[in-house]
Amino acid sequence: QVQLVESGGGLVHAGGSLRLSCAASGRTFSTYTMGWFRQAPGKEREFVAGIRASGGSTYYADSVKGRFTISRDNAKNTVYLQMNSLKPEDTAVYFCAARYANNPIPVGPENYGYWGQGTQVTVSA
Repeated sequence: QVQLVESGGGLVHAGGSLRLSCAASGRTFSTYTMGWFRQAPGKEREFVAGIRASGGSTYYADSVKGRFTISRDNAKNTVYLQMNSLKPEDTAVYFCAARYANNPIPVGPENYGYWGQGTQVTVSA
């Protein structure tokens, strides 16, 4: 079992950057595939980025490809989401999620068994 706590959200102007962090409890963090999702008001939760347990493979939603970078530090039990060139449409609550597997990264939220509480990201025009 793993518990997840996100941090790093906030208010930023369009074109700015933020780095989200997700700290995980437990000694088996390196066996979990990790994902970042986001949910804007009135919209469904959507996949943003994922990274396999080994850290050797990543996958991004088309909407963030080239602007966002997911990474992990298994020694620190932490996964990061570096967000550059932010746009107003990136405004959402961002969630960290974990999946106990090292399979190819799934994009459906139903594939992840553990979730953080979320952190708000607001991008002003």
